Amino acid sequence: MTGGPSRPARWFLVDANRLLVAGVSTLAVFVAFVAVASGVSPSFVTQVESGDPIETMFGTMITVVVTGTTLVVTIGQLVLTQENGPLGDQRDRMSNSMDVREFTAELTGSPAATDPAAFLDDLVRTAADRAERLRESVSEGGDASLASDVEGLAEDVGRNADAVSQRLDGARFGSFSVVSAALGFEYGRLLGRAEGVSSTHATALSESDRELLEELRGALSLFGPAREHVKTLYFQWALIELSQLILYAAVPALVVAGVTLAVVDAAAVSGSTLGITHLVLVVGAAFAVTVLPFMLFVSYVLRILTVAKRTLAIEPLVLRGE
Repeated sequence: MTGGPSRPARWFLVDANRLLVAGVSTLAVFVAFVAVASGVSPSFVTQVESGDPIETMFGTMITVVVTGTTLVVTIGQLVLTQENGPLGDQRDRMSNSMDVREFTAELTGSPAATDPAAFLDDLVRTAADRAERLRESVSEGGDASLASDVEGLAEDVGRNADAVSQRLDGARFGSFSVVSAALGFEYGRLLGRAEGVSSTHATALSESDRELLEELRGALSLFGPAREHVKTLYFQWALIELSQLILYAAVPALVVAGVTLAVVDAAAVSGSTLGITHLVLVVGAAFAVTVLPFMLFVSYVLRILTVAKRTLAIEPLVLRGE
């Protein structure tokens, strides 16, 4: 994800725990509400005594929570629908997956791993191994220009692979760590460099060099669809998890909104602390609880959209402007 947002923005949009982001966003809503409500004129208490802002606010929030929850559950159902299908379609999915696993086993020289992190790590290590073997092979050929270009390519692949392999080590699918690590492997740019070597030094490459270069390109090109597959599985996992969390958060949000609507008014909540009336604090806290389901939705969708935008191209195209 080179050329992406700044580190704080990336942390907020992608790397941070989504529950933490939702919690921080909800706290920000509470603080903003209290700050604005405490500074308005006439005072919030006066407006409550003379009108019905609480009834209007929380009556609307009940509608929003119910409608939003229904929408998100519908999204979860659409995700699950993709997993359903007739026996023939499921057989085709299985057949295609096994074909890829067989190709991967031939490329890496060992059975394809069943763990997503280990599967991606095998491809990364295979690319680094083929790049190093290619470097050793061309160094014996005597072509200085070819050796220099391959040396640079091998160092680039090895450095990139080592960094990604360290992040994949111990990463567990379900968390974002596997996808986050996979996004760090710049296979498109490396594949472009490998194609450049093949084109520039077409006559200088020996038959064995060509085979090694093709194996390197094969490992790099296979990483692309493998990463996209793991990313798609994570998106489905995240959307299902989001649906569950919103359902969990919607019930207390509705209870709080209903209780606030029925009980809270200027007479029921009096007094102040540090110049902030308790009514403002109570209404602000209730409002924050009712917007929590929406903040959960925002936190998850921000990550999904950001990652999707940065990985639009599976082929060797670097979308630096994305």
